[in-house]
Amino acid sequence: MNRYEFPSKNNWNELIKRPVLKREEVSEIVAEIFNDVQKFGDKALFDFNKKFDSVEIENLSLSLNEVDNSDQLISVELKNAIQQAKENITKFHNAQKIDIQKIETTKGVICWRENRAIEKVGIYIPGGTAPLFSTVLMLAIPAQLAGCKEIILCTPPDKNGEINPAILYTAKLCGITKIFKIGGAQAIAAMTFGTETIPNVYKIFGPGNQFVVAAKELTQNFGVAIDMPAGPSEVLVIADENAVPEFCAADLLSQAEHGSDSQVIFVSTDREILDETIEEVEKQIKNLPRNEFAQQSLNNSHFILVETIEEALEFSNLYAPEHLILAIENFENYIPLIKNAGSVFLGNYSCESAGDYASGTNHTLPTNGFAKNYSGVSLDSFVKKITFQNLSKDGLQNLGKTIEVMAEAEGLFAHKNAVSIRLKK
Repeated sequence: MNRYEFPSKNNWNELIKRPVLKREEVSEIVAEIFNDVQKFGDKALFDFNKKFDSVEIENLSLSLNEVDNSDQLISVELKNAIQQAKENITKFHNAQKIDIQKIETTKGVICWRENRAIEKVGIYIPGGTAPLFSTVLMLAIPAQLAGCKEIILCTPPDKNGEINPAILYTAKLCGITKIFKIGGAQAIAAMTFGTETIPNVYKIFGPGNQFVVAAKELTQNFGVAIDMPAGPSEVLVIADENAVPEFCAADLLSQAEHGSDSQVIFVSTDREILDETIEEVEKQIKNLPRNEFAQQSLNNSHFILVETIEEALEFSNLYAPEHLILAIENFENYIPLIKNAGSVFLGNYSCESAGDYASGTNHTLPTNGFAKNYSGVSLDSFVKKITFQNLSKDGLQNLGKTIEVMAEAEGLFAHKNAVSIRLKK
């Protein structure tokens, strides 16, 4: 881990850099995968399952028996936890529905906007070292609430050709019935083009490794939308003298264990808290099953001492973290200063894990600095907004001259005539 005391603002741009991935080689591999899936469909997918996941399966689709049997393969305790998380996530996202508001902009001119669900959406769920069944909740719930007609889920099988039962149970709980045993960039390609078994979709959601990220970027070249640009997980913790070092260290490690390319940043106004947090990180990491990932992540991470909370937030806004934790007193006073962040956790007891699983907010968030210009997934991510206008005869008479003058000034006389011909009537 890297430690800095009162770094000059001239050096901040160096401190906000994320770990760099070798993108050229990844992009070439992903392009080849897309080409094969587009040409050979299901056959390419079976080949890629064998090549990348060391598994040969007879069917890409899950049978109803496999989905139903998932109930018996996970504990009652886990089922109850998933159900409570589902309730909270549903409450939060259901509240994002808005009523139609019709606005009379000029007398006789009525304008409004209505939501329409994206008809076909695809959800990608990683299934490797950390099968993210929680992401099924985060994506399937708003998709269902939005009214998406077709929701498909792709996730890689294990070496026995099976899907993690927690993923299956959660998908069933959320009403997803179209589940396919395919992972990686090839899953994204399948949802992009469609194959004999897997339907194509209009928008793809979900996290993944660098190959999945590159595949989601490439899919946009084929007219398919994605939730947002993505990268490795990250958290930035701001702490004052009232922070609890044990809590701060636990939050940092909760992100570091995602993978070796994850990044954690700790910014404090108190040297003692900074030192104790570093000690706690070194102590707690020894007890983590995924400590190898966490340790590699810490090699890319920064522990920074600054003068004030205002300065810490200025640095945070420049970094634009996926997750921002304010382990400070009177955090309410500083909320207006937060400009760029995916999701914010306030106070010593608001651990980032709460947002990852069950508080109700969505954990699919912008990373790699994209919190400067992207929001996390919400109900809006699954809808399009269509505008409507209705002009009465009086409305066109009241607005017509304005339109004619503007159209003529732009040299678009057919536009002007579309108004003039009506006014003459």
